[in-house]
Amino acid sequence: MAGEAAGAVPPLYRCLEPVFTDAGLVMGDAAASWSGPRRWWRGALDVEGLALGSVGAAAAALNLLTGRPGRFGTTAALAAAAFDSYGHLRIDGRKIQGFAPLSGFRPTRDGWIRLHANYPHHMQRLMQALDATTADGVAAALAAMSSLEAEAAIQARGGIAAAVRSRQEWLNSGMGSAARTGPWIDLRLAGSGSAGPKPRHLPGDDPFRPLAGVRVLDLTRVIAGPVSTRLLGSLGADVLRLDPPGLPEITDQFVDTGFGKRSAEADLATPGNRHLLEQLLATADVVITGYRRGSLNRFGLEPEMLLAVRPELVVVTLDSWGSAGPWSGLRGFDSIVQAATGIAELYGAGNHDGEWQPGALPVQALDHATGYGVAAAAIALLARRRHKGLGGSARLSLARTAEELFALPEPGLPRPELPAPELCTMASTYGELRYAGPPLLVDGQPLDYPGPPAAYGSSALAWA
Repeated sequence: MAGEAAGAVPPLYRCLEPVFTDAGLVMGDAAASWSGPRRWWRGALDVEGLALGSVGAAAAALNLLTGRPGRFGTTAALAAAAFDSYGHLRIDGRKIQGFAPLSGFRPTRDGWIRLHANYPHHMQRLMQALDATTADGVAAALAAMSSLEAEAAIQARGGIAAAVRSRQEWLNSGMGSAARTGPWIDLRLAGSGSAGPKPRHLPGDDPFRPLAGVRVLDLTRVIAGPVSTRLLGSLGADVLRLDPPGLPEITDQFVDTGFGKRSAEADLATPGNRHLLEQLLATADVVITGYRRGSLNRFGLEPEMLLAVRPELVVVTLDSWGSAGPWSGLRGFDSIVQAATGIAELYGAGNHDGEWQPGALPVQALDHATGYGVAAAAIALLARRRHKGLGGSARLSLARTAEELFALPEPGLPRPELPAPELCTMASTYGELRYAGPPLLVDGQPLDYPGPPAAYGSSALAWA
């Protein structure tokens, strides 16, 4: 998507063109409107373009789904606030917790490594891999290892880490080669031209809730996937998030991405819950999964299997590293992908002691952009289903989103300060929430979430 004129928003929505062409829809009027400054964050990469472009993709898909060109758009202020929703959220006035103490950059014998230990089980695997019981023990172990040795040891125990690589080191690797292949949104259309039964629903009469009645099964965690389903919920979809017991989501993270959804816990390995899952799948409209590649296959959740049974279904999957390459089956997070792909080195700078250390993007842009790309793909495939009675699947990854970011040109425009965002308030079981709303305008008016996050695990394994 490189090569756009300075100041233009990258047309990421054009990744959806195969869907709309197949459905007989014209993309000429789909581009979403936007307003405000084009740059506002500091840094070498066009993070603003990625934010505006990914949100614009979701808005463009909505414009085509509803047949109302120009209805959905965004602004710089809305997109910037939504991409930093975690930073803006307050729960009863409390600023929410960021990275855990063991997460972050650590020096090694020959460079740097990025660790992720926000979840207790990941922290335990990290400590076991380094044969350490304290933070000082972790530091001592890393100081005696090269970055690649530490990365391999931690990954081998199921922990989460990546050596801080230069951009060229990443491009020369098998992982980097795999991440650059294919489009940002990799689409597969169900059926071979034959039309299926026209679905119920879509679009609703309420312009703010065009997905009313659409059932979305949310099998995602952390940020990217939950951001996508949070947006679908804000548009009126019935979103049911399903998490495994024993590995609860981080509470603050759940609250941030839980608006407009219900929440259930279930061990899908038990026969009773498998039966309930099959019942959900029989009447679902959209299935979104966000686990590492292949980890849900034993539950029959591969897109190909789901679409073989129900070709009208919409299935979107996301992961960290993509579906090919030597890391395709590994766990990962936005910060880890930044370290591996060369972003951390590019954003590195001297610390207060004058020593160089790696840096990070101003927001977790890979997570959020991927999330809005997932939502855009789901909405586009729902539009195909509306016109042809057939759905399809799409795949995205954080690593591929990083490649999309690197491909964007540097606009070289001034970076004015954005005014403080206009935050919303809502009562919830977690206390009063002060939050940034969705990044969409509907007929010029900001969209809001239909309700607060449900109590974690409080919902039945059934549609509303």
